[in-house]
Amino acid sequence: MTRLSFTELAPGQRFTSHRRTLTETDHQLFMMLTGDWSPIHADADYARAHKLGQRIMHGGLGIALTLGLQTFALEFADTLLGALGLTDWTFKAPLFIGDTIFVEVEILEKRPASSGDKYVLRRKLRLLKSDNTLCQEGIVAALLALPAGAVQ
Repeated sequence: MTRLSFTELAPGQRFTSHRRTLTETDHQLFMMLTGDWSPIHADADYARAHKLGQRIMHGGLGIALTLGLQTFALEFADTLLGALGLTDWTFKAPLFIGDTIFVEVEILEKRPASSGDKYVLRRKLRLLKSDNTLCQEGIVAALLALPAGAVQ
């Protein structure tokens, strides 16, 4: 994992998380948490008859996994004050139980906030399978504390 502060972060930098394999437990816990037991997720017989031939994991689980795994690719040395949102999120390929995934993080922009003591960091996140199939991608922004003495 890489730990960087405002002065070290630059557009174009890329970081990669560790890999993890999606499990039946991950799938079941997400269905229990959200209450979404749609047949394509929960019913193996229904899903077998579907064109994909098996149950698919929720798109929302992919977003949650992406946001979590990114923290193993890049850690902020500056205080994270809050998330500012997700934009342009797209679903490219389904996730299945047994897939091994990882996240790529690309720094898109860093800019001082109007207050002068904070900055906005925009990153592109890509969720990929171990064979490099792109599953999901989007842009996330965060507000961080500008370290004392940092040149904007």
